[in-house]
Amino acid sequence: MDTAQRRILVNRFDKHLLANLPRADFQGRIIVIDTIGDANKAVRYLQRQPLLGFDTETRPTFRPGPMNQVALLQVSTPDTCFLFRLCRIGLPNCLVRLMGNRHIRKVALSWVDDTNQLKRLRDFKMGEFIELQTYVRQFGIEDASLQKLYANVLGQKISKAQQLSNWEADVLKEPQKQYAATDAWACIRLYSELEQLKENGNWELKNNDESVS
Repeated sequence: MDTAQRRILVNRFDKHLLANLPRADFQGRIIVIDTIGDANKAVRYLQRQPLLGFDTETRPTFRPGPMNQVALLQVSTPDTCFLFRLCRIGLPNCLVRLMGNRHIRKVALSWVDDTNQLKRLRDFKMGEFIELQTYVRQFGIEDASLQKLYANVLGQKISKAQQLSNWEADVLKEPQKQYAATDAWACIRLYSELEQLKENGNWELKNNDESVS
């Protein structure tokens, strides 16, 4: 195989390169869910999908003390992302069943932390997830952040501008919805791209010891 055509991955992505990358944004449908009835309908749709990306958002605290509870659970397909406002509906049975579904591949990043936060809402048994921080190690990638991983594998930048916004606001603003949907969808894009590279072997790893963590 011509090595010039191979995808080049690095073990650690230099964060200083992020500013020059094009921005990645989810281009599909974004649907906000703030009633139990709508949550049940959304989950019925999601249970028919073969691959889902997950993420959560929590209103930040800017002083010492307990963290706020999870405000938002994002669940994305390649073209549709549902934003479940847990600050309004809690963690309903339909979402617990979805997260425990063994027949759907579920992908997330730093999901142990998210699981611990979700279990503050109610105790439940979490199903198996593909943890991207673990999955990327088979490629020799050492980074753990979604932003660096996405830049490394797909050559685009995920904006974090809305990360510290108020996720319990009465109405989520469009930039918040876009940010939340992009994070969940990006997990699918990363996993799918890496699976393809693994299947065709069209990649190589370069050690970037000058990278800044």
